[in-house]
Amino acid sequence: MALTALDNLTLDLTEEIHVRASLDATFDALLEQMGPGNEGPGGVPMPMVIEPRPGGRWFRDLGGGNGHFWGHVQEIKRPALLEITGPLFMSMPVVSNVQYRLTNVSGGTLITFRHAALGFIPDDLRLGLTGGWTALHGRVRKQAEGE
Repeated sequence: MALTALDNLTLDLTEEIHVRASLDATFDALLEQMGPGNEGPGGVPMPMVIEPRPGGRWFRDLGGGNGHFWGHVQEIKRPALLEITGPLFMSMPVVSNVQYRLTNVSGGTLITFRHAALGFIPDDLRLGLTGGWTALHGRVRKQAEGE
């Protein structure tokens, strides 16, 4: 299937994650796994900081004033919504919007995740996005469920 010019400049990923834990426990696990508990490929620790307030930063902290800015908290409504906007891990002309909506469901919490982006997103990076988000979401579920 051939991509149009607009398809090459947009990204729209969605995922639903069912968690057998309360909204509060799931939201806390999400903040932990996006921040200090974050991991890169192969379980390598990835030192991230998230400031959970409107305008708060989300960034990779490499120490000594070095790092990589990922985005700002655009909206936060504990424990039901976390929205971030910024370039994320992409060092190219792109803007992303990441939304986590948490709702009570029978047996726990449903996380509805969406990552939408506009800009130059190379194919190799586009292909790896789903795996990275899925790994993060698995760690959130595992932590919230106490595994």
